[in-house]
Amino acid sequence: MESLRHYIPYAHMAATVFGLIELGLTCYLVSPFWRAPGIYAFMLFNSVWTLLILIYIALFPPYFPKMFQRTIALVLEWITMIFWFAGSIALAVYFGSPTCGADTWCGCVEAATAFGFLLWVTFLFIVVVDTMATLKGRARGQRAKPVVGV
Repeated sequence: MESLRHYIPYAHMAATVFGLIELGLTCYLVSPFWRAPGIYAFMLFNSVWTLLILIYIALFPPYFPKMFQRTIALVLEWITMIFWFAGSIALAVYFGSPTCGADTWCGCVEAATAFGFLLWVTFLFIVVVDTMATLKGRARGQRAKPVVGV
């Protein structure tokens, strides 16, 4: 599991890129032109939440080490993973699997669903690796060192 810790910064970078893409897609879906339901707004919230969490994880350990708590970061990662799972499942269930053709709105919903699941898998990886590292450090009586990503 220790060798997987080296991939955490890359997972943070991928989550940042996917989060920005999801932000653009959901901003398009939530625009007043479409009169979107609440699930699209929740996915927009997930995108903004993810970017804020990644800023906290990336910038606080090197620049504000006294304000960074590894346990809080781990809890925020867990919450983010659950948000992405819930939002992606709700979006997939609400929208279903239509044949879009050349409809840009329909294709945007499908892309938002796909990127939502990609973000869920990315945060699943981050959460599993960070949780295992934290538990391993506590078993030895050590504090887990944060991995600075992004």
